[in-house]
Amino acid sequence: MDAFTAGLLQRIRTTETDLTRARETGDDFLADVEQAELDDLRRLAAEHGVEVAVAL
Repeated sequence: MDAFTAGLLQRIRTTETDLTRARETGDDFLADVEQAELDDLRRLAAEHGVEVAVAL
């Protein structure tokens, strides 16, 4: 796995964790921000052929 793929997958995992935490604490604004970030990261992964398991 190259550094780009590893870094992208790590960012996705981190964002998923942050999104879950925001939802659990009821922070709707932060949840929206994290969801948008996750959507962007997944789009970037798809554009570069990186397979991502959808956890959320």
